[in-house]
Amino acid sequence: MSDTTTESPVSNAPDWTVSELSGALKRTVEDAFGHVRVRGEISGYRGPHSSGHAYFSLKDQNARLDAVVWKGVFGRLKVRPEEGLEVVAIGRITTFPGKSSYQIVIEQLEFAGAGAIMAMLEERKRRLAAEGLFAGERKRRPPFLPVVIGVVTSPTGAVIRDILHRLSDRFPRHVLVWPVRVQGDTCGAEVTAAIRGFNALTPGGPIPRPDVLIIARGGGSLEDLLGFSEESVVRAAAESAIPLISAVGHETDVTLIDFAADVRAPTPTAAAEMAVPVRADLIAEVAGLHARLRACFARGLDRRATDLKSLSRLLPSADALLALPRQRLDIAGQRLPRALKANAAAHRLALTRAEGRLAPQRLAVLVERRRERFELFAGRLSSALRANANAHRERIDRARERVNGVHARLAPCLRRSHEERARKLRSLEQLMQALSYKGVLARGYALVRDANGEPVHAAAEVASGQALEIEFRDGRVSALATGEGTPPRPPARKPAKPRGALPDEDSQPTLFGN
Repeated sequence: MSDTTTESPVSNAPDWTVSELSGALKRTVEDAFGHVRVRGEISGYRGPHSSGHAYFSLKDQNARLDAVVWKGVFGRLKVRPEEGLEVVAIGRITTFPGKSSYQIVIEQLEFAGAGAIMAMLEERKRRLAAEGLFAGERKRRPPFLPVVIGVVTSPTGAVIRDILHRLSDRFPRHVLVWPVRVQGDTCGAEVTAAIRGFNALTPGGPIPRPDVLIIARGGGSLEDLLGFSEESVVRAAAESAIPLISAVGHETDVTLIDFAADVRAPTPTAAAEMAVPVRADLIAEVAGLHARLRACFARGLDRRATDLKSLSRLLPSADALLALPRQRLDIAGQRLPRALKANAAAHRLALTRAEGRLAPQRLAVLVERRRERFELFAGRLSSALRANANAHRERIDRARERVNGVHARLAPCLRRSHEERARKLRSLEQLMQALSYKGVLARGYALVRDANGEPVHAAAEVASGQALEIEFRDGRVSALATGEGTPPRPPARKPAKPRGALPDEDSQPTLFGN
């Protein structure tokens, strides 16, 4: 039988690597969709990433498209992404090879018509109202006659001229203008900075702090007024410690700052009218009140004078009022001499009785009794003092006896302690002398050290020409090795000694080995 070899069919299609295929797809998609406008609803937006880029999706009823906004483009967007906002995204389609997906790199964002803007504003209004920023209890009544008025508006428009003209006609006041852009990308940030800047002024400082703020702008389209509906502007208006009047657009225009402000004015001119009263009307009202006050005061005086005359006719005469007191005074004058004599007799009788109790014999008896009681107490006190002194003397004698006994026992105890410590010290000294290598040197041995001061234990450790130091019992000498070291001879084996015999002196352990 012959072996048959099965060959695989050969294909003419080229082999692609994953990277090559991904790159080809990326170029194809980018060439076909280099610039697109995509309309959809923002989904999955959680704010910028820590890197500064923003990632979310655009979706409609049937599909979803990943989207990315790079950090450098995010700061220039006119419309900031918000969850659920319907927008038109302008950018280019590209692929992300790492996940085999495609996405749109957004370069611009626009609202998808007025309906999208209204939906965004309604969602923002609902969210801010849930935080209580539009609550009625937060709103305050502006002051009746402010001294300083702060105006946040464009310095070149007709709005500021209308406000100043109306204030001049009604009641001239000191006006501070904080210039801002009233439309465009920076409108919201500038209005927020203006509100917080006015609130940061110190009362009584070089720049006076306004008593009321007016946020004003003329009419415009829904897109033109978006800056006054930004979240930062609404929060700044709600946090303002200065009462704030919103006058943005015409009466039919509604922005979110209108709900956070303390008062909403239909027009900037109406805001100026709300801020100050009419000076001529105030003067006329004050003059009328002053005239009414004078007339009322005069009528009051006339009525009280009439009442006083009527009441004076009802009062009795002076003789009628003083008749009874005069009669009582006469009766008392008649009784006074007899009463004085009776009072003097009563006091004389009381004095006589007291004189009898204060006779010299009675006083002598009282003094004698007090003297006897004093002598009795003095005797008792002397006896108590002697008894107390005797008791203290006995306690002192007993304490002295105890101290003498302790002192008599202390001397022998200290002597025995000193003797015991001296005995232990002598024992330790003998043990130290027995263990010291000086004793070994005294028996005729020597200690050999190398140049580093380390002991040399064997001849094999010594090289020719090596410097040595030999320590004897009475000093040290330097030496130089002149020959090769020879291995030591094994010691002669000594006969075993009977059990219980004492070891020889040479066999006792030393510092240099057994």
